[in-house]
Amino acid sequence: MSVALETDTLCAGEAPLTARLEDWQRQLLADPERLELLLDEHGSPLNLIAPGPMRTNLAELERVAAAHRVRFRAYFARKANKSLALVDRALELGAGVDVAGEQELAQALGRGASGDDIVLTAAIKTRPLIELCAREGVGCVLDNADELALARAVGGEGRAELSVGFRLALSGAGAGRPPTRFGLGAAEIRELGAELAAAPEGLRIDGIHFHVDGYDAADRARGLREALALADALAGLGHRLRWIDIGGGIPMRYLPDADQWARFWDRQRSALLGREKPLTYLSHGLGLHEQSGEIAGSPNVYPGAQSLVRGPWLHAVLGAEAHSLSAPTLATALQQRELELRCEPGRSLLDGCGMTLARVAFRKRGASGDDLVGLEMNRTQLRTTADDSMIDPLLVRPPGAGEPSGPLAGYLVGAYCIERELISWRRLRFPRGVAVGDIAAFPNTAGYFMHILESSSHQMPLARNVVVRDGVPDGLDPIDL
Repeated sequence: MSVALETDTLCAGEAPLTARLEDWQRQLLADPERLELLLDEHGSPLNLIAPGPMRTNLAELERVAAAHRVRFRAYFARKANKSLALVDRALELGAGVDVAGEQELAQALGRGASGDDIVLTAAIKTRPLIELCAREGVGCVLDNADELALARAVGGEGRAELSVGFRLALSGAGAGRPPTRFGLGAAEIRELGAELAAAPEGLRIDGIHFHVDGYDAADRARGLREALALADALAGLGHRLRWIDIGGGIPMRYLPDADQWARFWDRQRSALLGREKPLTYLSHGLGLHEQSGEIAGSPNVYPGAQSLVRGPWLHAVLGAEAHSLSAPTLATALQQRELELRCEPGRSLLDGCGMTLARVAFRKRGASGDDLVGLEMNRTQLRTTADDSMIDPLLVRPPGAGEPSGPLAGYLVGAYCIERELISWRRLRFPRGVAVGDIAAFPNTAGYFMHILESSSHQMPLARNVVVRDGVPDGLDPIDL
C-alpha cells in the first residue's frame, strides 16, 4: 500500500478522477521544497520526464508477442513527446522510433539510431526528407501516389535502394468514426504494386502500414486481416514483404478506479440536463450536449478507464480469428507469411513517464461567481486534441508559499489573454484553500499532453524539460540544451 501524501487532501475534482501514481512521482510529491527549487531554477510550467517506466510498458507488449510466437518490434511514436531522453531509452530497450518529419528523423539519427531503427510516417514528405531516408536506409511509409512518384524519382537516382511501405486506408472507419484522410485503398495499392513490379526504379516494397482511429481490439484485428490479404496480393505480384505495421493507438489506462469514471459521466449528464450544479466551466459539455431534454454526442476525451489495455489488448488482436486467411488466428497468419508485426505506441509506451508542474499566481472570484485559480502556464502546455486532460491534479504546498485562502471550489485558468483560457474545464475542490506559490502537479502527462500542441504565443517561452532518474532530477533533457 502506498504512503498517503499531503497532496492527496489538498485538491480533488468535484466528481473525483484520481490518477495512478508511479513511485518516482510520489517520491517527488513528498518533497515540496525540491519541487519549489526546480521551478525557481527552470521556470513554470516545468515538465518532468522519467524514462524508467518505458521498460515495463514495452516488455508487456513483447511478452504477449513472444507468447504468440510472432516476430515483433515496437517503434516509439516520437510525436507523443519531444524528449530526447525518451528516444535514448527506446533505443536502449531495443525499440525503434517512428518519426513524423525531417527534424525528428535527424534527431533520431543523431542519437545513434540506424536506418532499421526508424520508420518515417510523416503526413507531408518533401524531396529532401525522402533523400535523407534513402541515404540512411530508413523505411518510408507512403500515403499517396504523389509521394510514390517522388520516391521513385529519388530511387531512380540510384544512390541506394529505398525501402517503402504503403499506408492502407481500411475499408470501414468503424462505428461512429469519420472516414480516414490517410492512406490508399487496397485496390489502388495493388495497381501501384503492379507498376513497381514491372519497373522498381530503386524502390523495394517492404511492408503495409495502417492506423485505426480508436482503441477497439476487434477493429484492429479487422484491419490486420485486410492488411494480410493485401500482403498476399502483393506477394502474388512478386513483392516479398517483411512487415505489417498496425500503427499507434494501443490503449492505456489513467485511472485505477473505473467506477470513478462512470460516476463522473453520470453526473456530467445530470449537470448538462440541469439536475445538479455544473461540473465544468460554463457547463462545457466535453463532447456532450443537451438536445430536447436528452443528452446527445459522445465524450471528446481520452477514455481514461479502459479495461483492455496494452498486453491484454495485443493478446486479443493476435488471438482473433483469421477468417479467410487459411490460418486459425492472426498470429498464425503472420507466422505463416514470415511477417514481422510492428506497432507505434506513444501514449501507452509513456504511461507513468511524466509529470507537469505549474506555480499558482493568483486566486479570484470571477464574474460568473466561480472561484478562479491562475497558474503560470497556458492551456497548450497541458492539452491534446481532445477537450481536457480529465485526471485530477495534485496541489503541493512548498515552504515558500503564501497564506492559503479559505476552502474554495473552482477552475484552473492560464496565461493566455483569451476568455476561455482554461487549464482544465473541470470544477475542482480545494478543502484547505489555495496559496500563491502553491504548485499544481499534473500526473502522467508524458504522452501527448506536454508537447503535441504547445505554443509560445504571447512570446511566452516553452516549458523546459527535466529528466528524472530513479526518482532524482538529473538535469535538463538534451532537447533543451
